[in-house]
Amino acid sequence: MKFNKVLKNLSTYEAGKPIELVVREYGIDPKEVVKLASNENPYGTSPKVVKKISSLAKNMYLYPDDSMFELKEALANKFQLDSKNVIIGSGSDQILEFCIHAKCKTGSNVLMAKTTFAMYEIYAKQVGAKIIKTKSSQHNLKEFSKLYKKHGADVIFLCIPNNPLGECLDKKDVYKFLESIDKNTLIVVDGAYQEYASFKDESKKICPKDLINTFPNAVYLGTFSKAYALGGMRVGYGFAQEKIISTFYKIRAPFNITTLSLAAAIEALKDEDFVQDCIAKNFEEMKRYEDYANQKGFEYIPSYTNFITIRFEENLVSKVVAQKLLEKGMIIRDLTGYGMNAIRITIGTNEQNTKLFTLLDEVLEELK
Repeated sequence: MKFNKVLKNLSTYEAGKPIELVVREYGIDPKEVVKLASNENPYGTSPKVVKKISSLAKNMYLYPDDSMFELKEALANKFQLDSKNVIIGSGSDQILEFCIHAKCKTGSNVLMAKTTFAMYEIYAKQVGAKIIKTKSSQHNLKEFSKLYKKHGADVIFLCIPNNPLGECLDKKDVYKFLESIDKNTLIVVDGAYQEYASFKDESKKICPKDLINTFPNAVYLGTFSKAYALGGMRVGYGFAQEKIISTFYKIRAPFNITTLSLAAAIEALKDEDFVQDCIAKNFEEMKRYEDYANQKGFEYIPSYTNFITIRFEENLVSKVVAQKLLEKGMIIRDLTGYGMNAIRITIGTNEQNTKLFTLLDEVLEELK
C-alpha cells in the first residue's frame, strides 16, 4: 500500500517511558519506580479537582459541552481576554497542529530553534513543509532574524521557556524580534512552562493579552499538563485574535476533549494556591540539582521550567547513564536523540530527588 510520501522519513515522537513498561521489563516493584522523564507535576493533582471528577464519573456516557463555554470564560477572565480569543485543544500540541494546517503546505517554510519541542517539526513535515533551524541549540534571536530575512517563514515557533533545554528568552527581546516579522507570518509562542518562568523571573513573563493585541499574527499556547497537574487529562488552550481562532475552528474536530477533562480544567483554575505552592517547591528542589551538578563538575542549563538539563563530558555517555538508572527504577530522559550528550530530569518531590541523587551516585561509581 502506498502512503503519503512525506511520511516516509518522518520520525515518530518518542514519549517518556511509562512506569508500567519499566515494571514489565525489569521486574521492579511499581512502588520503587520513580518517573522523572515527562515533566509532570510530581505533587499530583489538586484534591479539589480529584473530588470534582469523582462526583462527575457517572456522566462519562455524555458528550462534553462542545462550546466549552465555562472553561473558555474562565480562561478569558483569568487573562483578561474575550472567549472569542480562546480555543481549547487535546493538549496544547493539538493547537500546534491547527497552526500548521492553517498556514502550511508543501514548500512552506517553518522556522524554529535547533533543539526544541519535537512536535513542531513533526507536524510541519506531515504537510510537506520545509524546516529551517538555527545553528544554536538554544533560542538565539539574532540567528532567527538572519534566517527569517534569508528564507522568510509561514510559521515561526518560539518555545518560551524552551523544552527540552529549559532556557528562556526575555520578553523585551522577544517583542523586539517580533516587530521585524511580516504580518502574514504566524508567530507561535509556546508558553507550556510560562507559569514557572514568570514565577522565577518577571522579565520572562509573556502576557497573552498584551502579546496578541500587540502582534495580531501571534498565537499564545498554554497547557494544563504541567503546573496544573493534569497531564493525563490532555487539555491545552490557545489565545489569538478572533480571525485566527475562527480559522482554527474550521480544523478542530467536535468534542476534542472529554467530559471529565473539561471539568478537571475548570476546577483546576479555581485552585491557584495549589499551583503556586507546587511551583515554589519546584524551584526549592531545583537548587538541589544545581548544587549537585556543581559538586560533580557537570554543566547544566539554568532552567525556568520544572526540569533541568545536565550535560556530560566525553567520559560519560548520557544514553548509558539513563539506561542504568532505568534498570534501577529511575526514569529520566536521555537527549541523545537531540544530538546532545545530556540528560533531562523532571524536578520531583524532595524524596524522589534524594533517591535520584543516590542512584545517580551509584551509576557514576559503576561507570568509573
